Amino acid sequence: MVSASLVKELREMTGAGMLDCKKALDATDGNIEAAVDWLREKGISKAAKKADRIAAEGIASILVDGNEAAIVEVNSETDFVAKNEEFLSMVNTILTTILKNSPKTLDEVLALNTPDGEKIEDLIVNKTAKIGEKLSLRRFEKITKNDNEQFGSYIHMGGKIATLIVTENTTEDVAKDVAMHAAAMRPLYLHSSEVPTEVLDKEKEVIKEQLLNEGKTEEQIEKIMVGKVNKYYEDIVLENQIFIKAENKENVAKFVANNGGKILSMIRYEVGEGIEKKEENFAEEVAKQINNI
Repeated sequence: MVSASLVKELREMTGAGMLDCKKALDATDGNIEAAVDWLREKGISKAAKKADRIAAEGIASILVDGNEAAIVEVNSETDFVAKNEEFLSMVNTILTTILKNSPKTLDEVLALNTPDGEKIEDLIVNKTAKIGEKLSLRRFEKITKNDNEQFGSYIHMGGKIATLIVTENTTEDVAKDVAMHAAAMRPLYLHSSEVPTEVLDKEKEVIKEQLLNEGKTEEQIEKIMVGKVNKYYEDIVLENQIFIKAENKENVAKFVANNGGKILSMIRYEVGEGIEKKEENFAEEVAKQINNI
């Protein structure tokens, strides 16, 4: 007979439900360590059932420690879970673990051991089972800067958007201002030279077609194209964008230069961007649940 105190101890260790803890202890003849493994295996089974679900909510977060910084996007199925303290604690553990190591790929991150000795992959699987939603680490980056460089980090809307900027020879306030601008204005590239040729060529084709429809000649189009391309850069390139706090319409690059420096890098994560979200019909979903009862 498994004692209530042993069930309580296992529950406190694992966060699993009382009934699951009792089943685990019954199945392992009261061996609490074996019961932890039993629950873990059960958690893996639960998590596997959620593998085909779409996790397009979640949080983007940043952790800075001296000359190192890490940024991650960790996804959940619902915005509600993204605000769960246990989920947020998991995200912080992932960030801390990345900072203490130098992973290059997601697989390398998932294989890392947390400070508690648990693999990141197992941490996510176990939290998936416990929280009841598919959770996943979508992307990350770790940045190391020099002493004459500054991190500018900004998290918007409780983690819906996170931006991490590195500037050279500026103050931290300048770097943060740029990070805030990037969060608000959604630049796709840092420098105009980073815009892929095929992307620019496609935009030029669109512009040319619009101008032809307006009755412009080839010669007129050639002259107008320069200004149109510059306006395009102003929309999608961080350095070319008009700085949101500027009163004199200076662009971001000019703002930073006027403060003695330049922008070295930009990372901007917006939760769920590029993920095709599953549209559910609420009435159908309720009917489906009722039929399964």
